[in-house]
Amino acid sequence: MAGEEKRPRPLVAGNWKMNGLRGALAEAKAVADALAAQPMPLAANVLICPPATLIMVMAEILRGSPVMFGAQDCHRAASGAHTGDISAEILADAGASAIVVGHSERRADHGETDAVVRAKQAAVHRAGLTAIVCIGETAGQRLAGQTLDVVVRQLDRSVADGSTAANTVVAYEPVWAIGTGLTPTVGDVALVHGAIRDRLVERFGKEGHVMRILYGGSVKPQNARELMHVANVDGALVGGASLKAADFLGILAAYG
Repeated sequence: MAGEEKRPRPLVAGNWKMNGLRGALAEAKAVADALAAQPMPLAANVLICPPATLIMVMAEILRGSPVMFGAQDCHRAASGAHTGDISAEILADAGASAIVVGHSERRADHGETDAVVRAKQAAVHRAGLTAIVCIGETAGQRLAGQTLDVVVRQLDRSVADGSTAANTVVAYEPVWAIGTGLTPTVGDVALVHGAIRDRLVERFGKEGHVMRILYGGSVKPQNARELMHVANVDGALVGGASLKAADFLGILAAYG
């Protein structure tokens, strides 16, 4: 199986989703302060994606810290008559370094297709940012034995040709595991991530070897060390556990 080359620097990204008033910023600062106080730099990059209302304030709080910040979604267009939407360019101007696109909740709640996700990824690249492209199967698809077919199909249709390890991260999030407390076995994760790696190498050659593949879906301090050391797992996209500094730091400890 592909993926024997030198691994990329891991990324642990926190997705706050539609959570977080201004008081929650203290949790982000606690994470940044704890990482800054460590005698040795953490062996992973750290990113927090708060709600859009907190992005500008988050930029000030994290300025000069080892923690980056990003956004949870963007519009395909750079500007225009799109009331309520935010472009990748506006997010870049606010200081964001990455944007999540194609999360299963966007696909389910807003009907986003692979084509829409691909267009949003292109918008993120246009703004000079990194796109975290989410893919993953539902419970029904898993029970039908369609996991690998679904994941590879979404990968092919959602990730654009010409993507690089510098501007694209793939996040595998089994939909049935998000927020449920359920987690695939280590063997399941290794199988899916291996298939993703093989397809990335097939499409992108050397870039595919070092493009980061994150695992997401009920990642918590108790299972992070085991999951983060599975072959071809290059970090995590963390939901609820990223809202509390203690939990998020517990996950980051997998790279301590």
